[in-house]
Amino acid sequence: MRKILSEGSGEKSFLLGNEAIARGFLEAGGTLATTYPGTPASEIGDTLHNIAKDAGIYFEYSTNEKVAMEVAGAGAMTGHRTMVSMKSVGLNVAAEPLVTLAYNGVEGGMLIVVADDPFCHSTQTEQDTRYYARLANLPILEPSSPDEAREMASEGIEISEELGIPIILRTTTRVSHVRGSVDLKQWDKRKFEKKRFEKNPEKFAMVPALQRKKHEVLTGEIFEKAKKISEKTKLNKIERVGEEDVLHAVTSGPPFNYLMDVMRDENVPGEVFKLGMSFPLPEDKLLDFLKSKSKVVVAEEVEPILEKEIREIANFYGLETEVLGKRQGVFPRTGEFDIDVTKEGLNKIFKDKIENKISAKVEADLPSRPPTLCPGCPHRAVFYVAKKIEGIYPNDIGCYTLGIQPPYNMADCILCMGSSIGTGSGFSIAAEQDVISFIGDSTFFHAGIPPLINAVHNQNDMTVVVLDNRTTAMTGFQPHPGTPEDGMGRKAPELSIEKIAESCGSGFVRTINPIEDLVKLEDTLKEAVNYDGVSVVVARAPCTLRSVRKRSKAGEEIRWYEVDKEECTQCRICIDQFACPAFYTDEGTVKIEPDLCNDCGVCVEVCPVNAVRRVNDEM
Repeated sequence: MRKILSEGSGEKSFLLGNEAIARGFLEAGGTLATTYPGTPASEIGDTLHNIAKDAGIYFEYSTNEKVAMEVAGAGAMTGHRTMVSMKSVGLNVAAEPLVTLAYNGVEGGMLIVVADDPFCHSTQTEQDTRYYARLANLPILEPSSPDEAREMASEGIEISEELGIPIILRTTTRVSHVRGSVDLKQWDKRKFEKKRFEKNPEKFAMVPALQRKKHEVLTGEIFEKAKKISEKTKLNKIERVGEEDVLHAVTSGPPFNYLMDVMRDENVPGEVFKLGMSFPLPEDKLLDFLKSKSKVVVAEEVEPILEKEIREIANFYGLETEVLGKRQGVFPRTGEFDIDVTKEGLNKIFKDKIENKISAKVEADLPSRPPTLCPGCPHRAVFYVAKKIEGIYPNDIGCYTLGIQPPYNMADCILCMGSSIGTGSGFSIAAEQDVISFIGDSTFFHAGIPPLINAVHNQNDMTVVVLDNRTTAMTGFQPHPGTPEDGMGRKAPELSIEKIAESCGSGFVRTINPIEDLVKLEDTLKEAVNYDGVSVVVARAPCTLRSVRKRSKAGEEIRWYEVDKEECTQCRICIDQFACPAFYTDEGTVKIEPDLCNDCGVCVEVCPVNAVRRVNDEM
């Protein structure tokens, strides 16, 4: 974190792309930042969380992306330079304030960082944020390296302030989660101070009659100004490889890196038009580039947006330039770029003249390593017990999504944050089976409360299990409204999930620690399912990984469990049904790996013959 706070100019630092974005925010004079954590964007907020006090800025983990957008938007309306960050699908949650902020505008610069996830490494869709830029008529920047991420974060805030509207920075997994050399620029430490909000209802209040006029300004005067910036900015530039003209390409984001690597490695000379500001397009610059070319290849990830718009420019001006890309099958429409995808695409144009000297493909029969719940995870105990109750199991977004894996198979439907309760409500109306919806604590605050109210009001008969592990675990242990700390590291009010559920109208609310008593857990779940109405069970136990870390730091001994081979009957319930990763078989004998065991002790209750004991404990 000291590297992020370095005040010197001219220094270099080896930063994660997300860390570089946080640094760029500081260099631009940013003072207020918000987020809801979501991979691959999480480290932006985590970095600011760790340095906020020392940097003299305000930072918060907001309840969800919509709230994060609104808080940062209000800050920018007041004159602060602000940033909000989220993963791609988080922008769906924040879409309404996004579009309205474009109409209303801001006083201070506002950067909206959205991390897309081609190939769905950690996201439910491959959606392309560039469509949102065009929907909202907001400029968009696309870095291809950590250093560009820093530069564009800083430059984006400047452009935003110049235009008086927010600007989008679209990163991807391969930019957010790669490390690279970053040139640090000067920034001055500051002390966050409130500003006076200058009232201007005609600008900041959303009234249809006013919005019509604002839309005209946004798509007219402001958009034309943005186009001029796009024509002049150094973020849009032409890179050359060699002296001859064999390949001509237009690209943005990570595909630029792969394209340049292949051209250099395979000695394919030509020009590459790199779009750092990809909307609005620098139409005049692109026109000059296209005029003398017979063929132009467009390399972009996910949707063929640039390809279509560049083809439209060529057609509008009567050019005979052939625009090649996804439509002709040169590059795939899904997944992310790499060396092989780039080579395979160019080979379709150059008739297999490019050799596969370097390949990212591994020709080995490697064992499958599907993601799984951690050893000692309290969610495992819940799924192990709940599986005994027949029903429909809507699941949600978080660690517990892994309940979809066998042997649990506890995820019949997953849509988005909070959807387990909404779809559970629908299933309780449409289907004859019992419904048990699973949702995490952070997700409950994010998007679970409105559907819970809906279920109660519409008299649904369903059970909601809130898997409360006391943190936002899957994205890095960030705080949420149910924890006693906020984004600034201050002590904060701890909101009660039970009281919220009761205030929403649920007549059955119970709390249980799932790793302490499986029999009581099963009885509680059965009682909840038999309740006529909306029942809520809060299964509360701290995330085991975080708990073990705290215990270790406190000097507490972390002991493990072992299997008494004399007592073990090889029933394999611990492996085949409970499926804790710490269990394994060695020459037909069930054993527990000490380095994986996290001292939860649930396996003692799982074993039907009492063959599991804590090391150094008497049987």
